Amino acid sequence: MTSLHYDSYTEARAHLKDLLDAAARGQTATLRRDTARAVVIDAERLRDFLTTVTPSRAEVVPEDGGWSVFIPGLPVAADGPTFDAAVDEMVDALRDYAEDWQDRLLDAPNHRENWGLVLLISLSDDDELRRWLTGQAS
Repeated sequence: MTSLHYDSYTEARAHLKDLLDAAARGQTATLRRDTARAVVIDAERLRDFLTTVTPSRAEVVPEDGGWSVFIPGLPVAADGPTFDAAVDEMVDALRDYAEDWQDRLLDAPNHRENWGLVLLISLSDDDELRRWLTGQAS
């Protein structure tokens, strides 16, 4: 399988279908814009990869008759009266974090390295995030 590369944005735009087809097949598909190189990748392949290299590290603890969920090192936590409710709240909290990251945190020194997590959140539906949080297979 050979890689597919276009040396300009204009050339890539003219061959967008080829880029998308290559990405869907898992082929390396890149383009250059000025001095930057970008890659086109199938979203499901990327999400599956991110779940393997980004373990959730979520901790779920019983607390005051309910449950709390947090991820050490991440300013995100959630509480709920049941385990499932706490996990559902954490999914919402992660979505809020991803939105905040996109809007204002991506350049903050203590958040910029969370881009993989933000991509994982953005590419996952709620059920996929629940499974990721609880360590279940995707």
